[in-house]
Amino acid sequence: MTNITITKKFDEIIKVVAIGHTGYASEGEDIVCAAVSSVIQTAVLGLMQVASIPIEFKQDADIALMEIIIPELDDDEDRHNANLILNTMLCGITNLVENYGKYIKLNIKKQ
Repeated sequence: MTNITITKKFDEIIKVVAIGHTGYASEGEDIVCAAVSSVIQTAVLGLMQVASIPIEFKQDADIALMEIIIPELDDDEDRHNANLILNTMLCGITNLVENYGKYIKLNIKKQ
């Protein structure tokens, strides 16, 4: 199962942690795991390359870990862009959970 924890502060996503393979199919053929990974990695690319937001991104293929840490953003436009990208990512993850909830657990916590 993939466990995804999204941490929010004042309704803004400040951290995303996804860990574990979904177990939908064998490694390398798991479309659900690939979908989760694609949604999160697309958000990372959007934050870094489109919005130029200096996030911290960690990835460890051995334990199927992806972690995004959003710095405190003073610029209103950066905050707005980060929120758009991360909430779009959350929509994608939520949709995957609705369809494959047996393989993905989503936890949203407030800080």
